[in-house]
Amino acid sequence: MDSEVLVALSLSMVGGLSTSLGALFVILSKAPNLKMLGLLQGFAAGLMLSISFFDLAHNAINSIGFLKGNLWFFGGVIFFAIIANFIPEPSLGPTADTKNKKVKHPTFPMKIYAFELLLAGKHGNEGGKDVMKKHRRQVLFSGIITAVGISLHNFPEGMAVFLGSLKGLRVGLNLALAIALHNIPEGVAVALPVYFATQSKWQAFKLATVSGLAEPLGVIIVAYLFPSSLDPEILEGLLGSVGGVMAFLTLHEMLPLAFDYAGQKQAVKAVFFGMAFMSASLYFLEISLPADMGL
Repeated sequence: MDSEVLVALSLSMVGGLSTSLGALFVILSKAPNLKMLGLLQGFAAGLMLSISFFDLAHNAINSIGFLKGNLWFFGGVIFFAIIANFIPEPSLGPTADTKNKKVKHPTFPMKIYAFELLLAGKHGNEGGKDVMKKHRRQVLFSGIITAVGISLHNFPEGMAVFLGSLKGLRVGLNLALAIALHNIPEGVAVALPVYFATQSKWQAFKLATVSGLAEPLGVIIVAYLFPSSLDPEILEGLLGSVGGVMAFLTLHEMLPLAFDYAGQKQAVKAVFFGMAFMSASLYFLEISLPADMGL
C-alpha cells in the first residue's frame, strides 16, 4: 500500500502543480490568450471523456456486469452533481447571451472588465482611483473565492487519481495527464484576479499553487481512510463512479468554457483531437508497459 500511495501522490502532484503553470502563464504574459485556453480546455475535455467512457466505465461494465457498472457510473454522476451545487464555478471571461445578442460580463467569480478599469485607473483622477480601489477589493475577493472553489474541485480529483492508481499505473497515469491539462486554466482562473488586484506576481503564484495542493491532500486522506485491501468488485465499481464524476465534470464545466473561449467549432475539433490522443495513449501504454505494473 505504501508504494501505491507514493505513486498516486506523485501523479497527483503533477496534476495539482499544473495550477502553477497556469499562474506562470498569467504573470509572464501581458494578457491571457483566452482562445488558447479554450482549445486547451477542449483538448482536456476529450482526454477526460475518453478515459471516462472508453476506460473506466467500459472496464467496470466488463468486470461487474452492465447493470452494476451503470449503477456505479451514474452514482458518480449524481454524487458530483450534488457536490457541484455547493462549489463556486471558476470563470475566466465574458459569456455571450445569444438571446439578446449582447455580451455580458460575469459578476462571479471573476470580472475581466474590472482588470481593464484597474489599468485605466492609473491615469485617472482621485475619484477614479477610489473606484479602482473598490474594484481591486472585489477582484481580489473573487480570486480568493475561486481558489477555494478550485481547491474543492481538486480534492475529489486526487481521490480519483488514488483509486486509478490502485487499479494500475496506466489508469492513474492517464487520469493524472487529463487532470493536469484541466488544471492549467484553473491556475489562470485563480492567479489572474489576484495578480491584477495586488500587482504581486508572488501572491498570484502562491495562491494558485496552494489551490492545486488540495489534489495530493485528497490522495493522503483517502489513502489512509481506505482499507489496505479492497474487494475487486468494489474497486471496479468505485472506478466506474470516478468515470461518472469525470464525465460530469467535463460536460458541466470544461466544454462550456471551451465553447466560450475558442468557439464551438474549434472547441469540438479540440475535443475529438483529445479523444484520439487519449485513445492512442491507452493503446500504446497497454502494449509497452510491463505486465507486472498492474495493467
